[in-house]
Amino acid sequence: MMARGAATRSISIGSRRVLVSPKLDWSRGVSLTRIALAAGALAITCVIAPEQPALLLCAALGLFLVSSILRGIRGAAQRGMLGLLALFGDTVYFLVVASYGSDRLLWLASVFFLFLLTEALVFYGPVEVAVISGVSATFCAALPYPQIRILERTVLVAGVLACGFAVNRRRQAERIESLTAKLGAAEKAAEKAGEEERIRIASDFHDGPLQSFISLQMRLEILRKLLARDASAGMEELSQLQTLAQSQIRDLRAFLHSMRPVDVDGANLVSTARRTAESFQKESGIPVTFLSTDAPVGLPPEMTQEVLQMLREALHNVQKHAAATRVAVALEKTDRGLEISVDDNGHGFNFAGTYSLEELELLRLGPASLKRRARSLSADLLVESRPGRGAGIKFRIPLP
Repeated sequence: MMARGAATRSISIGSRRVLVSPKLDWSRGVSLTRIALAAGALAITCVIAPEQPALLLCAALGLFLVSSILRGIRGAAQRGMLGLLALFGDTVYFLVVASYGSDRLLWLASVFFLFLLTEALVFYGPVEVAVISGVSATFCAALPYPQIRILERTVLVAGVLACGFAVNRRRQAERIESLTAKLGAAEKAAEKAGEEERIRIASDFHDGPLQSFISLQMRLEILRKLLARDASAGMEELSQLQTLAQSQIRDLRAFLHSMRPVDVDGANLVSTARRTAESFQKESGIPVTFLSTDAPVGLPPEMTQEVLQMLREALHNVQKHAAATRVAVALEKTDRGLEISVDDNGHGFNFAGTYSLEELELLRLGPASLKRRARSLSADLLVESRPGRGAGIKFRIPLP
């Protein structure tokens, strides 16, 4: 069962919510430890070893004990300016205990100094730890008592180790903060990419299979009316519908194929693009000429996926709309980036001329999904349309 007052919190990782266990209640533990040490010092000084007790020291220890009890009852926060003042108050207490010079209090001064370093490590950073260690070591070196030399070595060694630990913990905290920021940015980028992909799929489905099924439904309605009036004409329309259905099946298969994850052969973009072209030729029956560069491309995996998806979409558009009898695919690495072109001898677009991405956006021409992917890669896009004589699409992707 979880302790009273402790509360779990949750953080988001992708679409999941993960419960995080509460942190230890360091404030309560530090307060109780401070009270115990103050009470122990006061008991040793005034009760267990009463020979010639220093009244001023007993008064100081008693005042510190009362202050520690009040702070424990109030549950005062350890962080912030008040917490820092309390930390230096604890330091003064340590110095008072150490300056008494009694062998009976020497071990207690060592224990309290270790507690003091723990308090500084838990609630503060390397600067505070270094200040506490430096002031304590200097004070111990200045005391005239021979027995204090043992405590001085403890202060020096523990102070150096605590400073090193504090610096390392600060670096780890900065590293965690940096990784957390990167994780947040990656989650946002993944959400944005997922949303863009959903929009693209919805757009492609609306322009592709959905329109085909709407057309099929309308033709079926025509067929129903024809069969009621003229059976022979209805049978002819049924034959045409069968041909249309076969065409739609091919289009739907091509659409589903374009939705599959791209199988990237490591970082070898050229070999994967060649297999993509060969697969297109096998499924569509359209001959493909593939020309490629011999130089290594060296694109990051995420860019490689996007480039191959662009190639698949360009070939899918050729199969669906162009009625082409041959296609040429070329990959070339130049000083300006990676250039990919897809040319066919089909119908071409419903416009003539060569247009850049900006011009296509302004005139609302060209395939929307390819324009979206070009923007995501900061790529240049050129579309050349020769109505009745084919079309060409060229991408120029900047290399990292």
